[in-house]
Amino acid sequence: MEEAKAGATALTAEAKAKAEGYRDQLSTKSADWVEEAKDIAGQAKGRATDLAVEGKAKASDAISTLGKLVGENATTIDEKLGTRYGDYARTAARTMQESAAKLDSKDLNELGDDAKEFVRKSPGLAVGIAAAFGFLVARLFKGSNKA
Repeated sequence: MEEAKAGATALTAEAKAKAEGYRDQLSTKSADWVEEAKDIAGQAKGRATDLAVEGKAKASDAISTLGKLVGENATTIDEKLGTRYGDYARTAARTMQESAAKLDSKDLNELGDDAKEFVRKSPGLAVGIAAAFGFLVARLFKGSNKA
Protein backbone atom coordinates (compact mmCIF):
# COMPACT_ATOMS: atom_id res chain seq x y z
CA MET A 1 0.00 0.00 0.00
CA GLU A 2 2.83 2.39 0.89
CA GLU A 3 4.50 1.43 -2.32
CA ALA A 4 1.38 2.33 -4.33
CA LYS A 5 1.13 5.68 -2.55
CA ALA A 6 4.77 6.41 -3.24
CA GLY A 7 4.29 5.44 -6.91
CA ALA A 8 1.20 7.62 -7.22
CA THR A 9 3.03 10.51 -5.57
CA ALA A 10 5.96 10.06 -7.95
CA LEU A 11 3.60 9.93 -10.96
CA THR A 12 1.82 13.05 -9.74
CA ALA A 13 5.10 14.90 -9.34
CA GLU A 14 6.24 13.76 -12.79
CA ALA A 15 2.92 14.82 -14.34
CA LYS A 16 3.16 18.25 -12.65
CA ALA A 17 6.73 18.68 -13.91
CA LYS A 18 5.75 17.76 -17.47
CA ALA A 19 2.68 19.99 -17.32
CA GLU A 20 4.85 22.87 -16.10
CA GLY A 21 7.30 22.24 -18.95
CA TYR A 22 4.48 22.21 -21.50
CA ARG A 23 3.01 25.36 -19.96
CA ASP A 24 6.39 27.10 -20.25
CA GLN A 25 6.77 25.97 -23.87
CA LEU A 26 3.25 27.16 -24.67
CA SER A 27 3.85 30.49 -22.98
CA THR A 28 7.09 30.96 -24.93
CA LYS A 29 5.50 29.95 -28.23
CA SER A 30 2.42 32.13 -27.69
CA ALA A 31 4.64 35.11 -26.88
CA ASP A 32 6.58 34.41 -30.08
CA TRP A 33 3.33 34.18 -32.05
CA VAL A 34 2.08 37.44 -30.57
CA GLU A 35 5.34 39.19 -31.51
CA GLU A 36 5.18 37.70 -35.00
CA ALA A 37 1.57 38.81 -35.40
CA LYS A 38 2.46 42.34 -34.24
CA ASP A 39 5.34 42.43 -36.71
CA ILE A 40 3.11 41.28 -39.58
CA ALA A 41 0.42 43.79 -38.58
CA GLY A 42 3.03 46.56 -38.54
CA GLN A 43 4.25 45.56 -41.99
CA ALA A 44 0.67 45.45 -43.29
CA LYS A 45 -0.08 48.88 -41.83
CA GLY A 46 3.06 50.31 -43.40
CA ARG A 47 2.23 48.80 -46.78
CA ALA A 48 -1.37 50.04 -46.57
CA THR A 49 -0.13 53.53 -45.77
CA ASP A 50 2.26 53.42 -48.72
CA LEU A 51 -0.55 52.27 -51.03
CA ALA A 52 -2.89 54.98 -49.72
CA VAL A 53 -0.27 57.70 -50.31
CA GLU A 54 0.37 56.33 -53.79
CA GLY A 55 -3.38 56.19 -54.52
CA LYS A 56 -3.84 59.77 -53.28
CA ALA A 57 -1.05 60.95 -55.58
CA LYS A 58 -2.51 59.11 -58.56
CA ALA A 59 -6.00 60.48 -57.89
CA SER A 60 -4.63 64.00 -57.58
CA ASP A 61 -2.68 63.60 -60.84
CA ALA A 62 -5.73 62.19 -62.61
CA ILE A 63 -7.97 65.06 -61.49
CA SER A 64 -5.30 67.59 -62.46
CA THR A 65 -4.81 66.00 -65.87
CA LEU A 66 -8.55 65.92 -66.49
CA GLY A 67 -8.78 69.58 -65.49
CA LYS A 68 -6.01 70.50 -67.93
CA LEU A 69 -7.71 68.51 -70.68
CA VAL A 70 -11.04 70.24 -70.09
CA GLY A 71 -9.31 73.64 -69.94
CA GLU A 72 -7.42 72.99 -73.18
CA ASN A 73 -10.64 72.08 -74.95
CA ALA A 74 -12.60 75.10 -73.70
CA THR A 75 -11.88 77.07 -76.89
CA THR A 76 -13.18 74.19 -79.00
CA ILE A 77 -16.31 74.16 -76.86
CA ASP A 78 -16.59 77.94 -77.40
CA GLU A 79 -16.52 77.41 -81.16
CA LYS A 80 -18.91 74.48 -81.29
CA LEU A 81 -21.39 75.19 -78.50
CA GLY A 82 -20.91 78.83 -77.57
CA THR A 83 -18.92 80.87 -75.11
CA ARG A 84 -21.31 80.19 -72.26
CA TYR A 85 -20.49 76.47 -72.39
CA GLY A 86 -16.80 77.26 -72.87
CA ASP A 87 -16.94 79.33 -69.70
CA TYR A 88 -18.56 76.38 -67.90
CA ALA A 89 -15.70 74.20 -69.09
CA ARG A 90 -13.10 76.73 -67.90
CA THR A 91 -14.81 76.97 -64.51
CA ALA A 92 -14.92 73.18 -64.25
CA ALA A 93 -11.26 72.95 -65.25
CA ARG A 94 -10.28 75.55 -62.63
CA THR A 95 -12.33 73.74 -59.97
CA MET A 96 -10.66 70.42 -60.85
CA GLN A 97 -7.21 72.03 -60.65
CA GLU A 98 -8.02 73.53 -57.24
CA SER A 99 -9.44 70.22 -56.00
CA ALA A 100 -6.33 68.37 -57.14
CA ALA A 101 -4.13 70.91 -55.34
CA LYS A 102 -6.20 70.58 -52.13
CA LEU A 103 -6.05 66.77 -52.33
CA ASP A 104 -2.31 66.87 -52.92
CA SER A 105 -1.70 69.23 -49.98
CA LYS A 106 -3.60 67.16 -47.39
CA ASP A 107 -2.15 64.20 -45.54
CA LEU A 108 -4.02 60.95 -45.02
CA ASN A 109 -5.23 61.85 -41.53
CA GLU A 110 -6.80 65.08 -42.80
CA LEU A 111 -8.49 63.17 -45.63
CA GLY A 112 -9.81 60.65 -43.12
CA ASP A 113 -11.16 63.45 -40.95
CA ASP A 114 -12.78 65.05 -44.01
CA ALA A 115 -14.41 61.73 -44.92
CA LYS A 116 -15.75 61.29 -41.37
CA GLU A 117 -17.16 64.81 -41.40
CA PHE A 118 -18.81 64.18 -44.78
CA VAL A 119 -20.44 60.99 -43.48
CA ARG A 120 -21.65 62.84 -40.36
CA LYS A 121 -23.16 65.64 -42.43
CA SER A 122 -24.63 63.49 -45.24
CA PRO A 123 -25.00 59.86 -44.12
CA GLY A 124 -27.56 59.03 -46.82
CA LEU A 125 -25.38 60.37 -49.60
CA ALA A 126 -22.34 58.56 -48.15
CA VAL A 127 -24.21 55.25 -48.13
CA GLY A 128 -25.40 55.85 -51.69
CA ILE A 129 -21.88 56.61 -52.89
CA ALA A 130 -20.50 53.55 -51.09
CA ALA A 131 -23.19 51.35 -52.64
CA ALA A 132 -22.52 52.73 -56.13
CA PHE A 133 -18.77 52.28 -55.67
CA GLY A 134 -19.30 48.72 -54.43
CA PHE A 135 -21.50 47.97 -57.41
CA LEU A 136 -18.85 49.33 -59.81
CA VAL A 137 -16.06 47.36 -58.16
CA ALA A 138 -18.18 44.19 -58.27
CA ARG A 139 -18.87 44.77 -61.96
CA LEU A 140 -15.15 45.27 -62.64
CA PHE A 141 -14.23 42.03 -60.91
CA LYS A 142 -17.10 40.18 -62.52
CA GLY A 143 -15.97 41.43 -65.94
CA SER A 144 -12.32 40.48 -65.31
CA ASN A 145 -13.23 36.85 -64.56
CA LYS A 146 -14.65 36.29 -68.06
CA ALA A 147 -11.19 36.05 -69.68
